[in-house]
Amino acid sequence: MFRKKAKPSQAETRGDDAIPEKLPRHIAIIMDGNGRWAKARGLPRMAGHAAGSENFRRIATFCKDIGIEYLTVYAFSTENWARPADEIEGIFNLLRKYLDELLQKMVRDRVRIRFLGDVSVLPADIRESIRRAEDVSKTFEGVLVSLCVNYGGRDEILRAARILQASGGEITPESFSAQLYTSGIPDPEICIRPSGEIRLSNFLLWQTAYTEFFFTKTLWPDFSQKELTAILNEYTRRNRRFGGV
Repeated sequence: MFRKKAKPSQAETRGDDAIPEKLPRHIAIIMDGNGRWAKARGLPRMAGHAAGSENFRRIATFCKDIGIEYLTVYAFSTENWARPADEIEGIFNLLRKYLDELLQKMVRDRVRIRFLGDVSVLPADIRESIRRAEDVSKTFEGVLVSLCVNYGGRDEILRAARILQASGGEITPESFSAQLYTSGIPDPEICIRPSGEIRLSNFLLWQTAYTEFFFTKTLWPDFSQKELTAILNEYTRRNRRFGGV
């Protein structure tokens, strides 16, 4: 028996340049490829990180404008401490610059900000800027942008397990999720990794159990709004069964 062909969605009839009507609530992005972007242009690695930082602003603003509720990005992992000291300091200087500008603009843009990870080991001035940014924006109702800084998925899971063990409470998926850095944030429907790498690299290991993954060859500084829009349209065509049929 032949099945009747399904009516095409509006996204299909309008093309992948159009923003789909049904959007995910939460997008997660592994911002990868900054160093390779700089190397391809004969530039120092920090030039790539600076370009990646600027692209983060563009993509975060775009997500806010189209109505995405949550955006979580992987900025600095627990494994990144193995990089050269001057590169780490350069990344921290970019974070300082971003936080300074964020504190000036967040009231106007109504962007909520949250940092996920063990920030206790960061320089004192960055910790203070993080505290101020989270405090100033906590009552805003716009998009919640979460930056994973000194974050590792395995460390997050171990931390949650230790908290639950110490409390003596019942261990359930709900009680475990409540002890993660992402407590109160829905799991991401989409996780994007530019740069051609096809792995999670210790990012949101618990939260991405049923996430739809998109891997692109574009290096992060070149990842565009158009490419994100195409991914959003592809997402609407996927059948998410969550283990069912």
